[in-house]
Amino acid sequence: MSCTLPDAAATERLGAALARTCPWNWAVPRAIYLKGELGAGKTTLARGLLRALGVSGAVRSPSYALLESYGVASGTVIHVDLYRVRDAAETEGLGLRDEFRGDALVLVEWPERAGSALPLPDVQVTLRTETDYRVA
Repeated sequence: MSCTLPDAAATERLGAALARTCPWNWAVPRAIYLKGELGAGKTTLARGLLRALGVSGAVRSPSYALLESYGVASGTVIHVDLYRVRDAAETEGLGLRDEFRGDALVLVEWPERAGSALPLPDVQVTLRTETDYRVA
């Protein structure tokens, strides 16, 4: 799917639509990878998805904590930001493999920094700063 999103509100709506339309099966882990340059809207999309799943508190980029966990009705959403990670070896030290469990939806910003340390995603979204957003 390819679409043009003019602003943050449209990006949040895409995240909400993703939350509503994906056939989540909480018995197995799900992974959504968010790619794009700084400021492209990765965290904004994650915020829209999390809001649609019932998260009402603050949703910030986990840039410094690297990982934020949110309880939702059917399980846990793990929001990961690997921007400050330099390579796959650092990713291994975070224990991310443990987060890919049956009741989890794992959102990963900057997944390319993990190399092959992460499993393949169920959905990968690439956001472009020129408002050319692509979903694959």
